[in-house]
Amino acid sequence: EKPTGGKSKAELRAERRAKQEAERAQKQAKKAELGQAAAPAKPRLTPTEPPSGKDGTAGRGPAGRTPVSALPRPPLCPAVPLRQDYGTKVNLFSHLHQYSRKKPLTQQMSIPSTVIHPAVVRLGLQYSQGIINGSNARCIALLEVFKQLIRDYSTPPNEELSRDLVAKLKPHISFLNQCRPLSVSMGNAIKFLKKEISCLPDTLREEEAKEKLQGTIDSYLREKILLAAEAILRSAFEKINDNDVILVYGWERVVRGGGQSLAVKGRAFRVIVVDSRPRLEGRETLRRLVRRGIHCTYVMINAISYVLPEVSKVLLGAHALLANGSVMSRVGTSQIALVSKAYNVPVLVCCETYKFCERVQTDSFVSNELDDPDDLIVLRKGQAPLGGWAENKSLRLLNLVYDVTPPDLVDLVITDLGMIPCTSVPVVLRVKNVDQ
Repeated sequence: EKPTGGKSKAELRAERRAKQEAERAQKQAKKAELGQAAAPAKPRLTPTEPPSGKDGTAGRGPAGRTPVSALPRPPLCPAVPLRQDYGTKVNLFSHLHQYSRKKPLTQQMSIPSTVIHPAVVRLGLQYSQGIINGSNARCIALLEVFKQLIRDYSTPPNEELSRDLVAKLKPHISFLNQCRPLSVSMGNAIKFLKKEISCLPDTLREEEAKEKLQGTIDSYLREKILLAAEAILRSAFEKINDNDVILVYGWERVVRGGGQSLAVKGRAFRVIVVDSRPRLEGRETLRRLVRRGIHCTYVMINAISYVLPEVSKVLLGAHALLANGSVMSRVGTSQIALVSKAYNVPVLVCCETYKFCERVQTDSFVSNELDDPDDLIVLRKGQAPLGGWAENKSLRLLNLVYDVTPPDLVDLVITDLGMIPCTSVPVVLRVKNVDQ
């Protein structure tokens, strides 16, 4: 079907397209003439420059304008050196990093010329050497160092504090992540701090803004960690009766505090401290509980099936609580929860809500942390049978840090908001996002 003019729609479209192309070519020719008149002595292009278009201009840009690739680039932020992997990894975990404590990251960087703050360097070494362990302890140390960074920070001229400070934090966070992968609690704290920095009004003076940020960090420490631990202790106290036998695993702040609090309040109970190699963190828990006069039993994780028949409740800590209800905690937690389920012993997990994350994980393979494999070497009678494991191509040592416990093995999660099931994690995250 043709319109009144006798031409089809396709022919009309072709005519319009040809007319537009002619007008565009005419404009490009005029711009080229103006550019040649302004710069008669145009330098010859070197072979390294980008090829010019048909009209003599570089690419499709107007004549006389410097190509984007030829513009001087601003100096990049000094990169943090990458830490080298150590040893041969198990194929199933080849996508994860495996570091050695004998080769810290500071060997590859010049401390006087680095942009990393000395307090951050010290903290990174404490992380990598295992001096500061545990999600809460690592997060508290991180926030204290960030307070020192903010105190020592000064805004450069022609810069905004809300933007420049976030850029200054990035290499420090990258350095800490190279020393040891950041925990979920540290990631949430960093996200919170960046949000607070970006929300600072431009009308604030630098000193006022720095004081406000330090006060915000103090409030986060007090409300999300310290007061949250006290609220968890009060809730855990309601679940423990006289003559109970409580099995605890790992060196968790809440577990230690819970035992000490119950001892003060006069509850008669017994604690079985389960421990595992290579960190043997349960020894510190045992010392603190015995110092309080609590009757304790110390066993290794391979003996839990012998003590579970007399256990009334299992009390565990958590590294993170995932959005699908799974509990990410110290390696061995999943095994204890599984055996407890077989013996019909209730499993209670103590976890602050600032450790909740939107990540979903159903296994321990996709996302985990590999610790130094040399920690698995045991000295027996002055000899280490695995001392030369790195030279044996058919031998690989695996030192996993965390495992994932499915939600059906956990009866209750004790948080600073009260006692909730594992499946309520998305609800808590939704409420937190609304409040923020």
